[in-house]
This record gives sequence, structure tokens and C-alpha cells, in this order.
Amino acid sequence: MPSKRLGQTGPTVSLHALGTMTFGAETDESDAHRMLDLFVDRGGNLIDTADVYSDGASEEMIGRWGKTRGHMDDLIVATKCRFSPTPGSQGGSRRAVFKRVDASLRRLNLDSIDLLFIHGWDDETDVAETLAALGDLVRAGKIHHVGWSNVTGWQLERICSAAAVNGLPVPCALQPQYSLLERGIELEVLPCALENGVGLTPWSPLGGGWLTGKYAADKRPTGQTRLGDDPNRGVEAYDKRNTERTHSILRAVSAVAECHGRPMSHVALAWLASRPGVASILLGARNADQLAANLDAADFALHEEEIKALTQASDAPLPDYPYGFVRDWSGVAHWDRFRAS
Repeated sequence: MPSKRLGQTGPTVSLHALGTMTFGAETDESDAHRMLDLFVDRGGNLIDTADVYSDGASEEMIGRWGKTRGHMDDLIVATKCRFSPTPGSQGGSRRAVFKRVDASLRRLNLDSIDLLFIHGWDDETDVAETLAALGDLVRAGKIHHVGWSNVTGWQLERICSAAAVNGLPVPCALQPQYSLLERGIELEVLPCALENGVGLTPWSPLGGGWLTGKYAADKRPTGQTRLGDDPNRGVEAYDKRNTERTHSILRAVSAVAECHGRPMSHVALAWLASRPGVASILLGARNADQLAANLDAADFALHEEEIKALTQASDAPLPDYPYGFVRDWSGVAHWDRFRAS
């Protein structure tokens, strides 16, 4: 599997990462262990989890698998903290970060966490406090690299600036939602990440299953799928995504897939792999068969004209202000480069 450096300062990670939010929810432990074995056998090295996935069960399953395996030095394990339901362990405060890291280390059966993401912005904690806590954890050998998830452009810039000014750990990674259906990060977040040398590990690369082509415009999903279980599931909800724009994108993806004799999922993953800053794409699956099908996209690349066609098909109009105003005044702006490439 291809690999890439995660940002300017991070570890080398595989093109595909194993997202484990399903572990302990849709996926039982025996299936989770089969997926972990398959992922590593296919050349993957980045395993991504979080302290809140199935109330810690995801981390525990990975920890027991690692103990049985006997060594984890060849893998990069990433976890997250921020949204603990336990009073006193929430947010990005020093106390919360320390408590959550110690709890994750116990569940993962590890001496150190390779990559710790702060799972989201915390309005109640000065980001300098969070960064200082992360710096102390790095010096203590409990974590090696830091990242953030689900932040805006100005929040990422504040994180990077505060880290640089105070000599604290600069994030090597950002984990945003990013796909042909969701390109909002290209306006502010992606340019900020590239400016600061932060690599991307996108989640929901298949738009919650939409980009596989399994959801139709005239039939609400049922059965054992993400939206079949819950059609109102967050940003991927059926009614929210069931739009003409979505189906126009799906037609473009389907046309490219037919030309190559590949599933639509491979086209969507290959497009995302071609985007600036993307280092490793999170693959979430319920079982080993789903995971294997998506891992088969690792050797697939699109032609330049196909990338441009998909990029144009998934483009969305910019708000007139300030983006249209700035573009008219200064010519082609940074977001236009990402949207057109």
C-alpha cells in the first residue's frame, strides 16, 4: 500500500487508515480482530479510534488484539479525547486531557499513543492550556504526535500560531470530513493546513455510503446499512443529502467507474487521494468483506481529466461575500485552486 509522511513532522502512514468507530457497535470483537488482521496484512499501518467510540469498547478491542499479536511497533495507533461524558474529563483542559490519555492507554494496552487528536474545539479552555498539556505528555513519553479534528480555519490557525509562539507541539495532522459530497474545508481549513504543514486524515470519504451508489433518490434506505439503521444520521442523513447536487455527483462518479470497470467507491477514494494535503484516508466498515473491497482501491489512480471532471461536477457556488468579492478584487484566490484542480 502506498504511504506518505503525515504533514511536515508526523510519522509515515499508509494511504488507507482503519477507522474503528463501528467496533463495539455494528462490529463485534471477533469481526473487529479479523478486520485488524486484514488491514495489517494488506499493508495498512494507521489504526484510528477514539475514547468515546462505543464508550471505550473500540479502544479495548484494539488493545486485546494488540496483546494477542504481541507487538505494535510497526503500527501507528491514533486516538482522540474531548467529548468524554464523564464529569471533569470533558473538553481540552489540562486535567481532562491527562485523565483521558491515561484511560486510553489502559484500554489500548499501550505505553504510548502514537497520535493523539483533540476531537474538537473547546470554547471554555484556552488553546494554550491544551497545547501545554500535550507538550507535557510528549515529554513524558505518553504521546508522540498531536492533531486536531473538526475545527474551522480560524481555529486551526489559532492552534498553530499558539503552538509556534510558545514552543509547544505543532499539530502534524487534521482529521476533517472531506469527500466529493463535502468539500467545505477547501474554503479556509485546507489552505490553513497546507500553510502550516498539517497533513489530512479525512473521515467519511464515501459520504456515509452515498458515494457507493447504494442509496436511491426515490427510496428511503432500509436494512443493514448506515442509513438503513438510521436515516437521520447526522451530516449524512438521507433527507439532507438526497438532493439534485448529490445525484449529479453520483452520476459523474458512476460514469468514471464504468469506464474503468471499478466500483464507485474506488473512484471516490482515488479522487480524495489526489487532493492536496491528504495523507491517509479513514476507511470505516462493518465487516472484513466491506473493508477488503475498499482496500482494493489502494492501487487505483484516476487520469488527470477524470479528476478535473469530478472536481467540476462536485463544485458548489461560493458565497458572494467575502469570497466572490475577494476573488473579483484580487484574481484567482487560493480556494479556486483547490476547487479547480
